[in-house]
Amino acid sequence: MWKWFIASLRTKSFLWMMIIINFLGSVYGFYWYKDQLEQTPAYLRIFVPDSPTASSLFTLVLIAYLIGRSIPTLEAFAAVTSFKYGVWAVGVILAGAALGDQLVWQHYMLMISHGGMAVEALLYARFYTIQLRHIFYVAVWTLLNDLLDYTLKIHPWLADQLEPYYITVGWITLCLSLFSLWLIYALTKFYKKAR
Repeated sequence: MWKWFIASLRTKSFLWMMIIINFLGSVYGFYWYKDQLEQTPAYLRIFVPDSPTASSLFTLVLIAYLIGRSIPTLEAFAAVTSFKYGVWAVGVILAGAALGDQLVWQHYMLMISHGGMAVEALLYARFYTIQLRHIFYVAVWTLLNDLLDYTLKIHPWLADQLEPYYITVGWITLCLSLFSLWLIYALTKFYKKAR
């Protein structure tokens, strides 16, 4: 069953399904950020909608696979950011709940969708053509994004209960970025050796 599932990941029907899911999730994600984007100076807006940008990049990776192409720089950006922000969103929602934030249906929807982002980044790792230089490019962007998020306070809005701890969240986010960079590169190397 598992081998059949893995083999289906690059079939046209499965890729189309994943493209549609990621595209719709990206559209909703940009809509989700509309208020924060309006309140952010125009020159910083590119750093605000982290998750929908990640899922948009992953949509492009899937489209490339659909037409028989691999674009390693795109794969690296999509995989690292999808895993990172997928895990980050679930963690932040659960941390807010632990501090007393009342969870509503949107929280559960966000945990499922962001959890899916992280899982798909790992599932497709067997197909990545990423090299170390591509990870370096992503590291520059990701670490700059973290720096701006938590020094200029343009990070995704947190639950009110979690906002006083935004510096701690920033340090944890930095650690998650470093882990995500390492993990995607390590998985890519592992699957390359297994081929």
